[in-house]
Amino acid sequence: MFLWLTNEFFVGIPVHFELLVQDSRTAGRLGRVHTPHGSLETPAFMPVGTQATVKGLTPDWLAQLGTRMLLGNTYHLALRPGADVVAQLGGLHRFMGWDGPILTDSGGFQAFSLAKRSKLTEAGVAFRSHIDGRLLHLTPESAIEIQEKLGADVAMCLDECPALPASRDEIASATQRTIRWAQRCRDAHTRPDQALFGIVQGGSHADLRQECAQRLVELDFPGYAIGGVSVGESREEVLKALDVTAPLLPTDKPRYLMGVGRPQDLLAAAARGIDLFDCVLPTRNGRNATCLTSKGLVKIRNAQYRLDDRPIEEGCPCPTCSRFSRAYIRHLFLANEMLGPILASAHNLAYTHRLMEQVRSAIRTATLPEFVAETLAVIGP
Repeated sequence: MFLWLTNEFFVGIPVHFELLVQDSRTAGRLGRVHTPHGSLETPAFMPVGTQATVKGLTPDWLAQLGTRMLLGNTYHLALRPGADVVAQLGGLHRFMGWDGPILTDSGGFQAFSLAKRSKLTEAGVAFRSHIDGRLLHLTPESAIEIQEKLGADVAMCLDECPALPASRDEIASATQRTIRWAQRCRDAHTRPDQALFGIVQGGSHADLRQECAQRLVELDFPGYAIGGVSVGESREEVLKALDVTAPLLPTDKPRYLMGVGRPQDLLAAAARGIDLFDCVLPTRNGRNATCLTSKGLVKIRNAQYRLDDRPIEEGCPCPTCSRFSRAYIRHLFLANEMLGPILASAHNLAYTHRLMEQVRSAIRTATLPEFVAETLAVIGP
C-alpha cells in the first residue's frame, strides 16, 4: 500500500529506507522509501519523465496506474526550460503538477548516449546541445547545483558510464573517475531535504565493481545505484554485476538499478535485492504498439487483432483495458491517432506496476522463487 504524506510531515527529514521483510530464500527484500513528498513500498518501478513529463500521460493518470515515484533528467531540463526557470516556478514538483517523489538523473547517461555531441574530461562533460547547438558544461558541482534547483527528492551523482565494447583499462579509468566525481558531488551537495545517491560502475569486472562499491559506501550516501548495466552487456553479465554489487551495499539504504525495465530482468533483479528501477521500456514499447501482458507481448498492429474485441489483457483494471478493445487500439495506431500510443503506454505502466506489486506480495508470503519461476514459464526467459 502506498501512503501519501503531506510535505510538512517530512520537512527537513532526509530520504531514508525502512527494511520490512528480508526473503529467506533469495536476496529479495520488501522495504519502504520515505521522502519529503511521500513514501513508497519497494521493489518499485519508476517511469521516466525525461523532460518533466511521462510522454502522453498526465500526473493523475500516472497515479491511477500505480506510479508512486518518477524521474526527471538534469541534462534535458537544464537545456529546456532551464533549472532557474523551474526553480522560479516553484520547483519540479509544482512545475509538472506531480505531488509524489521525484528522482533526477545527473546527466551522466547522456554523456554515454550523446557521446558524439559531448567531450568528457576530468573536469566534467561538455555537451553540444541537440536542440540549438549551444554548449552545456556539466561538472559534478554544476550537476548538483542544477538538481538542487530542480528540487527532486533524490539527486544522482555525476558518473562516467563507458560505452561498450571497452577495454578493462578504459572501464577501470571510468570507475576511478566515477569515484572521484562522487566525492566532488558529495562535497557540493547542500540541500538537506534532498538525498544524494552514489552510482556504482565497473562494467562486468567484479573487482572494479567491488572497489567502486566499497569506496562509495565509505562516502556514506543515503542510497546507491548500480549503473552501467544497460549499455550493451549480455543478460548474464548484468546478473553477474548484480550478484557482485548488491551484497556490498548497505542493507539499510535503498538500492537502485538504473535503466532496467524488461519484466524478466525486473524479476531477476528484485530477487537479488534491488529496490528501485527505472526504464523507458514500458512507455517506449507502448508508443511502438507493443503491449506487455502476463502472457507475453501483444503486438497490437498485427492483423489478427482487427476484429478482436477483447482488452489488451483480460482482467487488467487499467483505464485502457477497462474501456477499449484490441481492435480499437489497433485502429488508432493504423490511423496514426495519438490516443493509440497513450492507451498502450498507460496499459504497459499499469502492467509493470502490477508486476512489482506481485513481487512485493510474494516477498511478504515467502513465495518469491515460485512466483518468479511461474511468471517466467509463461512470458519466457
